[in-house]
Amino acid sequence: MRSELTQRIITEYIMDLKFDIEQFDKCQAILIDEIAQRIKVKLLEAGMEGEKLEDYVAKITFSIASAIDDMAAIESDGFEVRPYLTFRAGEEVLIHCGENSYTNEFVHLTLKKLFS
Repeated sequence: MRSELTQRIITEYIMDLKFDIEQFDKCQAILIDEIAQRIKVKLLEAGMEGEKLEDYVAKITFSIASAIDDMAAIESDGFEVRPYLTFRAGEEVLIHCGENSYTNEFVHLTLKKLFS
């Protein structure tokens, strides 16, 4: 249950949704690049290398992208969670694409850059 102060703050802060596929795609690509890079660093720190490293970075990155894109069922105690990705573009604007994200489509290119 929200407190009265929290409710007042939420109702006073309105975000505009801006439909911008070009900007959204750029943001998705950057997000997946960052996620894959962080996974790679942590697996390297754990001693993984070579083909095994590349394989696990790919599997984990794709798994996370699928969850973000609402391609993998997310449920807890009968409560279904359906993500809808947006990106902040300033203090009062959220960029969206009008449908579920498709970050998984950027995974292959990200992996090529990361392991070339």
